[in-house]
Amino acid sequence: MKKRTVIGLEKFVTGGGSAYKKARLGLLANQATVGPDYVHALDLIDEARPGAVRALFGPQHGWAGEKQDNMVESAHGRDGRGRPIFSLYGGTRRPTAEMLAQIDVLVADLFDVGARVYTFAHTLSHCLEEAGRAGVEVVVLDRPNPIGGAEVEGNLLAGDCRSFVGLHPLPMRHGLTFGELARFINARLESPAYLTVIGCENWERESYFPQTGLPWVFPSPNLPSPDCAWVYPGQVLWEGTNISEARGSTRPFNLLGAPFIDCQALHQRLKALDLPGLQFRRAHFQPTFHKWAGEMCRGLELFPVDRSFKPYLTSLCLLEIILDLWPDDFQLKPPPYEYEYERRPLDLILGRSDIFDRLAAGEKAIDLAAGWEAELADFRRERAAFLLY
Repeated sequence: MKKRTVIGLEKFVTGGGSAYKKARLGLLANQATVGPDYVHALDLIDEARPGAVRALFGPQHGWAGEKQDNMVESAHGRDGRGRPIFSLYGGTRRPTAEMLAQIDVLVADLFDVGARVYTFAHTLSHCLEEAGRAGVEVVVLDRPNPIGGAEVEGNLLAGDCRSFVGLHPLPMRHGLTFGELARFINARLESPAYLTVIGCENWERESYFPQTGLPWVFPSPNLPSPDCAWVYPGQVLWEGTNISEARGSTRPFNLLGAPFIDCQALHQRLKALDLPGLQFRRAHFQPTFHKWAGEMCRGLELFPVDRSFKPYLTSLCLLEIILDLWPDDFQLKPPPYEYEYERRPLDLILGRSDIFDRLAAGEKAIDLAAGWEAELADFRRERAAFLLY
């Protein structure tokens, strides 16, 4: 029987953090930052190092994961012991000098889902940079990438599309753990932090989340299951459009649709492409909030079935089909998006400003993807220096 994956948090509280027993700690975490028995990291660290944690830092969606959508600003607060909870998704997305003055070491333990646009990596980037300026050490407690560390997919981020959903030249699916992301990012910063990564044990790059033996706690409100995370690196693109990604339903990101879609026609066209690792069905759903709230949406439900599934390619193919069949009904979401007030949200998500226009002009998603293989090969070579497993 395969051994359960041991995460960095466990090692930190059982001896790996002994070097920091006299340090004032800050903790960057959220509701998903739990150990193998669902006990929160803060409780585990408080028990192992009583009085050490002096300040808490929360990413997008809040320290407790209570905020639903993009650009819902979180306010600062205090926990039950009176410690400050600093929001890094609100009036500031960077820890300030005043925040960092309260600590010696920032312990970062967030559950990343393996997609470039997931903002936790960019919160980490800002923390590394500001910690470097302030002389605060950063300790990252590593966790597995839930959609594996072997596969990478998509175009690299272009410089004109840098935003809080893309700060560094990563493909949409990067195949890095949170600790590896920290190493990759820190090496690119003008003011890098003194960084320590406490790694996992019993994790292999080919492993997906079900193989880890760890509990799943939703890292953000609309990723309730590993299945949702598997499709997320593609299905997230609907956030930049009027197609519902099924927020307000029980299957966010696995479902997509809109009232104007003919799900039979969409099904037939997608089936003809014979994409790898994918099964899907015609679906109807009625979101209770967000896009098309209270209206019947028609579309598809996606079911990845094996590791040949390509989430980014699949959703680009769906976008290609929808643009062809319903060009007058399909719309791009206008700004703002993730604090960007001028650029098209879909361009920021895709990481390049030409992809949508090329699809709208009739180019095929499969042909576009073939054109990214050279830069993906370059990325694989670059990332090799930062891999831990």
